[in-house]
Amino acid sequence: MTESKPYVAIVDDDASVRKALGRLVSVFSYRVQTFGLAREFLDSLKAEVPACLIVDLQMEETTGLELQQHLQTTGSRIPTIVLTAHDEPGMQDRCTDAGAVAFLVKPVAKDLLLEAIETATATGR
Repeated sequence: MTESKPYVAIVDDDASVRKALGRLVSVFSYRVQTFGLAREFLDSLKAEVPACLIVDLQMEETTGLELQQHLQTTGSRIPTIVLTAHDEPGMQDRCTDAGAVAFLVKPVAKDLLLEAIETATATGR
């Protein structure tokens, strides 16, 4: 019997980042689905809940932190990795308090991302 690959969702409003992250994560042998908006990701939860969520912190419509807080208040405990290009003082603590298992600054090294995904998917099991 073969185990299915864990599903990783990526939410980032930058199409080029979404595409690059999607390719990179799929190389790590995870199933990947990408979303440009938080609401698209939230709609997808009706079909399948990911083993891990990778979310950009700074997005136009809904920030990564707001998405995390929404998931937390609705009882969704999806292990989340937050990515940011702008590391603000105190933001890592705020994201961790909202349930993030990792807070990574772009550009992120692929080995750090893989380690964070492995930790997140192990957390969700």
